[in-house]
Amino acid sequence: MISNQILQNTIEGLKAIARVELCIVDTDGKEIASTVSMAECEKPAMEFAQSPADSQEIQGFQYFKIYDEQQLEYILIAGGSGEDVYMVGKMVAFQIQNLLVAYKERFDKDNFVKNLLLDNLLLVDIYSRAKKLHIQTDVKRVVLIIESESSKDNNVLEMVRSANGNSRDFVTAVDENNVIVVHDLSGGDSPKEIDKTAKIIENYLVKEGLKGVRVAYGTVVKEIKEVSRSYKEARMALDVGKIFFDERNIIAYSELGIGRLIYQLPIPLCKMFIKEIFGGKSPDEFDEETLTTINKFFENSLNVSETSRQLFIHRNTLVYRLDKLQKSTGLDLRVFEDAITFKIALMVVKYMKYMENIDY
Repeated sequence: MISNQILQNTIEGLKAIARVELCIVDTDGKEIASTVSMAECEKPAMEFAQSPADSQEIQGFQYFKIYDEQQLEYILIAGGSGEDVYMVGKMVAFQIQNLLVAYKERFDKDNFVKNLLLDNLLLVDIYSRAKKLHIQTDVKRVVLIIESESSKDNNVLEMVRSANGNSRDFVTAVDENNVIVVHDLSGGDSPKEIDKTAKIIENYLVKEGLKGVRVAYGTVVKEIKEVSRSYKEARMALDVGKIFFDERNIIAYSELGIGRLIYQLPIPLCKMFIKEIFGGKSPDEFDEETLTTINKFFENSLNVSETSRQLFIHRNTLVYRLDKLQKSTGLDLRVFEDAITFKIALMVVKYMKYMENIDY
């Protein structure tokens, strides 16, 4: 339950305070963590594990049993004899015992949250287990998903825990690609507050040297049973964001717009749509000048004068380009309906290319 590194760090810290050499072994006498080698204690530790005593002095060393729910988990050995060493040993054993309880509770909560996110729990189980784990069920929450080029590195999970200062949040991972934060919104549930939290996490990870950090989040839910919905929304926001908002590192489900609809279209239907509108030609096959003109025209809400000014070209030149585009596609971008059709087509092509790259 507790990693050997955590046990090692714990006893090293306690040794620095108490000035007593410490060693933790398993029930077979195998050393797990120590401040000094105590190889000669292996056999006595095994014999002590079989004895009914909870503590014992053997050949000048103090031995203590550490249990996990009535089951013997570790044996602590404190170097030296005397009341001080015995007292220190008892305190260290008590500290490790508490660590076991704390990490077990954390593991149970983590397991619960994972199953909650993945919809693996019945409604009755959600509330009964939440009550047992002392998790509030009627708090507003939102799910954030964090991805980076280093997401498969186990340290990312701990980094996100460090970046996230809210002790009421749950930070976990259901796969090796993403870290998930179930964010408690007791302090405020405005979009600005959620975005601020996402920005804090992103900035921290970038500062730690991670590249390609992206944060996506779903909508706010009021009940714990709805957390899985926010998770699914955050996952969709992450994927849709990569396709249509690739310049943004933080994206909310509520900001996806028409991209959310296109993302749910089957590829054969997309191909049929492009073929019906453009025949055998795809809108992304136009030269760079034409594409730049189209995108700038859309950015300026189909305003010819403003578009020509920003492109540093004469108004008549822009009109010529738009006329040329109309001849090749049958769509006049100065007409609102045609402009919408063309814009959607560009987004559909972008979506199709993204899905093709995933397949490969």
